[in-house]
Amino acid sequence: MQLIETVKRVLEQEAQAILAKRDSVGDSFIAAIEVLSECKGKVVFSGIGKSGHIATKISSTMASTGTPSIFVHPAEASHGDLGIIDEKDVVVMISNGGNSVELNDIIAYCGRKNIPLIGFTSNPDSQLGKASRHIIDISVKEEACPMGLAPTTSTTLTLALGDALAIGLLVKKGFGENDYAQFHPGGSLGRKLLTRVSDVMHSGDSLPLVTEGELLSEIISKMTKKEVRGVAGVIDSSRKLVGIITDGDIRRSFEKSKEPLSLTAKELMSTSPKTIQATELAQKALFVMEQFQIQTLFVVDTDKDSLEPVGLLHLQDLLKAKIR
Repeated sequence: MQLIETVKRVLEQEAQAILAKRDSVGDSFIAAIEVLSECKGKVVFSGIGKSGHIATKISSTMASTGTPSIFVHPAEASHGDLGIIDEKDVVVMISNGGNSVELNDIIAYCGRKNIPLIGFTSNPDSQLGKASRHIIDISVKEEACPMGLAPTTSTTLTLALGDALAIGLLVKKGFGENDYAQFHPGGSLGRKLLTRVSDVMHSGDSLPLVTEGELLSEIISKMTKKEVRGVAGVIDSSRKLVGIITDGDIRRSFEKSKEPLSLTAKELMSTSPKTIQATELAQKALFVMEQFQIQTLFVVDTDKDSLEPVGLLHLQDLLKAKIR
């Protein structure tokens, strides 16, 4: 058999195992989700060998989707780490055969403390199976390993069932994107859902602001000396933003006017400029810029009903902050 055929066989066999299990999950699985959703403490995962690695990953997925969770190594548990497990917790243990001796101390501890135990196992008559309040069946017809020895199909199935458990719990809790972002501030989704306009805008003395009566000669000076160049906001006597002037407006004034330097800001400006609030998500600012094909966006303080400009965003500011 060619190697490519072996690879395809493994993928097909593991995929079929997952699909076959889809049709057999039922009340016990839903009951496990209910127990986890009612947990007042944390979800403690444990397992030995390959099962331990899978347990670690499922625990990590739960922790990142709104359910406090940790992994406790069974050997460490036998030497003091049982103290990590509290009576308010739920323990999830993974063992294909269900009789790994390394798990005995945790199983016994859960029994003494009346701690709910959920078992991932293919053997309901095993020590783990008998001690579990709910069993998640991880049995498979055969492993993908040609010798039928290395945990392959069974570990893939266990991981998939763990994902289904975590996502089912997520849905049960109503965990959403904003909640997810709180646990992932370093990721792209976290940046999109946590970064506010106020976090990336230019403010204070860096704002290029001119009054309605200022001449073009003065406007050019301000537009070239500020952090964000090529734009100026026009404010009235109450500091309300009434217009915007871009370098394109200035170029057009030189083409159309015989004395462009004598033009005032009010004569040059485009009225009703696009604006955004400082409390809005930076992602929304990017959407506005792309929708209206603009490079800059003034930030206004709408709380004062004056539309006073308090900041300025440039498209490059958002791209540097990796808001996309």
